[in-house]
Amino acid sequence: MATRNIRYREALREAMMEEMEKDSTIFLMGEEVGYYQGAYKVSEGMIEKFGPKRVIDAPIVEGGFAGIGVGAAMTGLRPIIEFMTWNFSAVAFDQILNNAAKVRQMSGGQFKCPIVFRGPNASARQVGSQHSHAMEHFYATVPGLKVVAPAFPADAKGLMKAAIRDDNPVLVMESETLYSVKGDVPDELEGGEIVPLGKAKVVQEGTDVTIVAYSRMTHVALEAAAALAKENISAEVVDLRSLRPLDEGTIVASVRKTHRCVIVHEGWPYGGVGAEITDRVQRLAFDSLDAPILRVTTLDVPMPYNAKLEQLCIPQTPRVIAAVKRVMARRSN
Repeated sequence: MATRNIRYREALREAMMEEMEKDSTIFLMGEEVGYYQGAYKVSEGMIEKFGPKRVIDAPIVEGGFAGIGVGAAMTGLRPIIEFMTWNFSAVAFDQILNNAAKVRQMSGGQFKCPIVFRGPNASARQVGSQHSHAMEHFYATVPGLKVVAPAFPADAKGLMKAAIRDDNPVLVMESETLYSVKGDVPDELEGGEIVPLGKAKVVQEGTDVTIVAYSRMTHVALEAAAALAKENISAEVVDLRSLRPLDEGTIVASVRKTHRCVIVHEGWPYGGVGAEITDRVQRLAFDSLDAPILRVTTLDVPMPYNAKLEQLCIPQTPRVIAAVKRVMARRSN
């Protein structure tokens, strides 16, 4: 199959533009998405192609344009709402929690809400604690929402297409640090050019330990796996891709093979995604575990601005390696 090596931001843009070309009900709205070409240039060239009625520059009122998007979705359009950063979605939390997530059930199915909320998530580089939140675990707890967090350009394109086509609200969490990362994107993606929501992927096979990660932490997990291989420890890396729905089947199958599990994510530890996965693994694969499940997360503090402290706070490859070695210490002789 033919592939092209493109950047993560280009993959997202291609997905939106290709879907907008097929469906005139799709539009993009957010701060600086139009004439400025997007804060991170994800929407570059889109206003020239589709015009200001479908690529709409919104004022700095997240609650307002998120609400407009929900209303538009209820009346038959398919909005894509960009937050300049997911940190700013806190201002629009009521619209996402109380309207987008609930309108289909509360209307008895009379209204659908086919809306995509997207934008950069989690830490960047020295942007301060108020702009470094990993917001995915807040939203993954909410029934009625779907949450995805792609790690590679091909998945970014495929998941964005799936999100746009879905008749429910889907939140696409794009790591700010991945926009320039390149990867091979097939000309024809699986499943009619989409990546199914709720399907994880084993991105590296292994036999000794399962490392579960998503978004930028998948890259950290792969770095750790490469280093561990030099010490004869074979790590299997599972990229979740989707947090809700969660592909527990792929996770459990991997743990039953390796008998150990380390979970890596950029959110805080208390009540985070790792805690949910830990619960499911211990319930569904308890008899297969040869060691306790360990989590590697951002430290339980507001993100420091200082560059060195910031890097100490975020999960890094050495911390993942150390966690794997802890679970491997119980390796059978």
